[in-house]
Amino acid sequence: MHFDTIALHASHAPDPATGAVVSPIHLSTTFARNETNELPANYLYARNNNPTREALEKALAVLEGGAVGMAFSSGQAATMTLLQALRPGDHVLLSTEAYYGTPALLEQVFHPWGLTYTRVDMRDLDAVQASIHENTRIVWCETPSNPMLAITDLLSVARLAHEADALCVCDNTWATPVLQRPLELNCDVVMHSTSKYLSGHSDVLGGALVFKTNNEFTQRVRTLQSLSGAVPSPFDCWLVSRGIKTLGVRMRAQMATAQVVADFLSDHPAVEQLHYPGLSTHPDRAIVHQQMNGPGAMVSVQIKGGAEEALQFIGKLTLFTRATSLGGVESLIEHRASSEGANSSTPVNLLRLSIGLEHAEDLIADLAQALR
Repeated sequence: MHFDTIALHASHAPDPATGAVVSPIHLSTTFARNETNELPANYLYARNNNPTREALEKALAVLEGGAVGMAFSSGQAATMTLLQALRPGDHVLLSTEAYYGTPALLEQVFHPWGLTYTRVDMRDLDAVQASIHENTRIVWCETPSNPMLAITDLLSVARLAHEADALCVCDNTWATPVLQRPLELNCDVVMHSTSKYLSGHSDVLGGALVFKTNNEFTQRVRTLQSLSGAVPSPFDCWLVSRGIKTLGVRMRAQMATAQVVADFLSDHPAVEQLHYPGLSTHPDRAIVHQQMNGPGAMVSVQIKGGAEEALQFIGKLTLFTRATSLGGVESLIEHRASSEGANSSTPVNLLRLSIGLEHAEDLIADLAQALR
């Protein structure tokens, strides 16, 4: 079946008890035993499992083509739980282009606990190979990257990871399974911030992990998910499941508009540099064609000048909302260095655009008047 059909039916099933077309939200935190003290449906307590969360986790696994899906209260909670499954003394190889919260977790939480990590440009395969140690357990990719939209060759990096008996993990938040399926490119684990495109309406916080195989390591992460309790509420799970139903049509519409916006910005005299994988000038264009079904709906632009010029520009916009996050139906813009804080390595003139579902001509008109 096509992705849209899979996404709709993976997250949708009529209620067998009432026939309700929209699946109910099971808000209960605890579940009753029968007369013989047995649990009729194997649900004990909501921190361990819940019917609404279980439905979302099964849908996530189907979307990514994995064996096991796990839902968390945020993308950071998903990342943290995966890293907790490692042991003190283990090593993580992390992309230099990773979301800034991932190295922050490693440096501030896990490095004092005993994990070591190295950051490397994942586009440089020789550097990746040279940076893998005997104790490397995870090679962490993020593609397209945040906020520079660099592309990692997942097949090649996964091969290098497996040669060292390490797991290849991919943050697939920006691409979503509509555009990229890392497990089919030999990755072992996929991570998502479900707050973004999967939910799609800027109204829920969530994260996810999808595992290619159900093995001992997968079950260790499942145990930590239950013990740590960093799980989403049933209502949050229901919201993400609802968003998944329209993921394909939203993603394609937003991507089409992003391409038009990128083409406009690429020729504008006030633009110093544009970062978008849909441009013919993008340095990783060949890999985009190899492993993706499209370039996505995120655009990063560097305005000529510095931070002052970039902030003056976004201050004049009327349709773009000045806010962090991405993947919602409304277009957002942010000065990324401000969001990342004092230790940010993002250029101070860079603005990150999350293209929504507004008409492309209206967004371009807004950008044009602000750039004037």
